Amino acid sequence: MILLAYGTRPEWIKLKPLIHEFDMNNFSYKILFTGQHKDLVKEFKPDYEAQIIDGENRLDSILTSIPYALHNILKLYPQITHVLVQGDTTSVLGIALSASHHGIKVIHLEAGLRTYDKQNPYPEETNRRIVSTIADVHLCPTLTNVNNLLNEKIEGNIFHVGNTVLDNLLPYKNMCEYTNKILITLHRRENHHWMDRWFMMIDKLAGEYLQYEFILPIHPNPNVQKHKGLLKHVKVVDPMSHEDLLNLLIKTRLVITDSGGIQEECSFFNKKCLTCRKVTERPEAIGQSTFMIETPEDLIPAFIKHVGDFEINYDCPFGDGKASEKIIARLKEIM
Repeated sequence: MILLAYGTRPEWIKLKPLIHEFDMNNFSYKILFTGQHKDLVKEFKPDYEAQIIDGENRLDSILTSIPYALHNILKLYPQITHVLVQGDTTSVLGIALSASHHGIKVIHLEAGLRTYDKQNPYPEETNRRIVSTIADVHLCPTLTNVNNLLNEKIEGNIFHVGNTVLDNLLPYKNMCEYTNKILITLHRRENHHWMDRWFMMIDKLAGEYLQYEFILPIHPNPNVQKHKGLLKHVKVVDPMSHEDLLNLLIKTRLVITDSGGIQEECSFFNKKCLTCRKVTERPEAIGQSTFMIETPEDLIPAFIKHVGDFEINYDCPFGDGKASEKIIARLKEIM
């Protein structure tokens, strides 16, 4: 039996197509919700919900709380032989570490992503590198990810399968068009210290290019929320469901973001993505759909360059929308 663990919206989105394949192939599994985003339990009722103990440091609280949750669910379901974790959150690290303490094999979905910069992104880069040393099965989106693991002398079963997030996009692929909409998403921890500068530059663009509709689904983090008053010319909306976000993404002319997942979605939909980060763990799309914007001051010239040259058409390097099928085939081979 496999235990699937998730706690954030991106994790849940990427696990949904895999859960469907598990059901179709009669895989035995249980679901552990690790407790970060309470609204997610309304979308899918887990078999067990972790309780994160509040403390002065949120990351420490997650790491100290997760082992109790895994211990309790293993008492309920002693037939669990594998734990599947997705991504690079601190809960993923906690689950992987605790599973290894119980002698449970760890399957890491979205393995091998690297920036080799511990501060960008923080703490995700450290989390995923530690998980790679623990995991027994590594499910990699790209061959670059496979090579990262091989170069690090990582042991275990390493497979190139694509990313399950793209499996969710197949119904939208033929509905893409370019309109006057500009999608913006900014939330990463490493951008918090100058979020005001990012917002001021974006608002300056929106004020000068009135022919475009700049739309920002505002992230609930208080370090983002406190600066939304700077956005006078941007349409600020509440956080969107993934379905609503995709319906907006397929109509955008250009995207401004610091999200990793949106970089992949832009690539799949042939949308240019101005990525507001110093470095990305998804370098495969740089120069094709991803264009790095290291500082807020770099944003305006990049926008001017790409908003008039926005159409692209190339094969997405992150997968073909059939990752879940490939993962099932691999798991059947090794379990």
